[in-house]
Amino acid sequence: MANLLFVCTGNAARSVMAVTMMRDMTSKMEIRGAGTFSISGLPMSQRTREALAKMNLSDPHHRSQQLESEDCHWADLIIVFEAEHVQYIRRKHPEVSSITGTLPRIAKFLKASQADFGHRVSAMQLDDVIPEPWEEVQDPAGGDQGIFDACAEEINGYISSLQENLNGQ
Repeated sequence: MANLLFVCTGNAARSVMAVTMMRDMTSKMEIRGAGTFSISGLPMSQRTREALAKMNLSDPHHRSQQLESEDCHWADLIIVFEAEHVQYIRRKHPEVSSITGTLPRIAKFLKASQADFGHRVSAMQLDDVIPEPWEEVQDPAGGDQGIFDACAEEINGYISSLQENLNGQ
């Protein structure tokens, strides 16, 4: 069983959406979320809650959490949403650079296989990757409900691809 950690900026929108979607799709993994610049203990944003509700999903118990070393060491794979998150982890937690990548990249390149999960992650050579513009999932913060809904749909597409590849192990 793999431990997946989704990390965005405030742990109020993108990572919350991804965690909620992933938990809905699987019970085979432990899944957590955190933020690089988060105030711990806050609920998800109202627009995040509404975007998830439109997909018949919810997590009424979510409370934001700042990314800590313990989270990084717990994770088998750290999934982020933009180049800035990769850079933050490389600066603050360099020991987990090899298991940190963007959601679009991981959804595209972590392929289903009978190989050990750790070997599959290692084969992506994430610590050598310079994130490209196509890898960013735009932060919906400050946007209207439509922006949050579009973000949730985008993340759902990536999570569906990721889940298919994880199920194939």
